[in-house]
Parts: sequence; structure tokens; C-alpha cells
Amino acid sequence: MFDGTLSSPRQRLHAWLDGLFKDHALFRLVWTNLAPVIPGRVWRSNHPTPSRLRRWRKTLGLKTVFNLRGHRRCGADALGREMCQHIGLPYLDMAFESRNAPHKDRILRFHSLYKQAQFPLLLHCKSGADRTGLASGLIILFEGGTAEDALKQLHWRFLHFRHSRTGVLDAFFLLYQKTAEGRLSFLDWLHYEYNEDALRTAYRAGTFSHLLATSIKKS
Repeated sequence: MFDGTLSSPRQRLHAWLDGLFKDHALFRLVWTNLAPVIPGRVWRSNHPTPSRLRRWRKTLGLKTVFNLRGHRRCGADALGREMCQHIGLPYLDMAFESRNAPHKDRILRFHSLYKQAQFPLLLHCKSGADRTGLASGLIILFEGGTAEDALKQLHWRFLHFRHSRTGVLDAFFLLYQKTAEGRLSFLDWLHYEYNEDALRTAYRAGTFSHLLATSIKKS
């Protein structure tokens, strides 16, 4: 675990080695998972290298970066933060989970941060697959898009696989689509009907279909 500073060449080397091998940034040197969510306004990727942040600041015109991993004690995190500070690019921590029902309070905090953000912005987690897919889908719904379009952000082409524990993220959007879309706005559903404990329990128990059917009957 990297918990040092970047004030010496030795510490900087330690940060790079930690990022490349312990955080698997070695793969991210040639693979970005970069894609537009809202063309010209919102982008998504895996955890960018410092040089990539500098380049995208110019080529994509980035004005905000959302770190969906939260503040981590690793070299990749330290190096990315340093670069963003150096080039004057706001770096916001917004931690999401990839294998649990999305937390209502975190989504609401993300919505608040998103409304205040400067555009274009970049969303990233580690691989740009699950947490980034969730955040990208949420933004589509914040902007008045459909759950169907939100679900497209959770796709195997981004290395998201719904037939795994991360499928709970798909279940979240499906729950809204099947029980409330067209009847309630996404944020109203989130405030008044979404029950993260029920989704978590049903998904882990393999009874999500039953939860979905019960919710539809109630609505």
C-alpha cells in the first residue's frame, strides 16, 4: 500500500511501481476504456495516467474529473491528484460500490455535485466498467434520458458483465424501468419509492424477479 508523499524521486518511483503493479495500471498504459456518455459534455474512462489527464485537459477540454473510487492510498491516486492540481483541474471524490445495491444518499450527493460541476467532465473508476457505468447511467437519467439508455452504459464492451455480482447495478436500473418509469421521474422514485435494502436482499437471495413482480403489483 502506498501511503507516502511525492516529495522525493524515491517516493515518486514507489508511487509509480505501486500504481503499475499493485493497482494494475500497467494495463492502463495502452488501454483507456474512453467513451462519450453525452458527446462533448461527459466522458468515461478507466483510471487515467497523469500524462493522459494532461492530454485530455487539452484535447477534450476537461474542466472536472470525478473519481468514483474515492480517496485511495495508492500510487495511481496520488499521481493523478498531483497532476490535476498542477494543471488546475478540479478532482472530485465520489465513491460508489460495484457489487452492492446503489446507496440513495450517495446518488443524491452525486446529483448535487453533478449540478455544480463544470463541463466537459470525466468519470473514472479503476477499469471504467462498473462504477463508471453506474455513474454514466445516472447522468443519463439526471438529464431526462431513459432507463434503457442508462442500461447501455453497463455493457460488456466496457468490461461490465451482468451475470456476476455487479449485475445488481443492472437490477437497479431495471427496477426503476419496470416499476416507475413513465409514472415518476427518476429522482422522485429515488426519494419516495427506492428501497436499497430490499434490492440488496433480493438480489443476493436470487429473488430479484419476485421483488420486481411485487413492486409492479404495488404500483
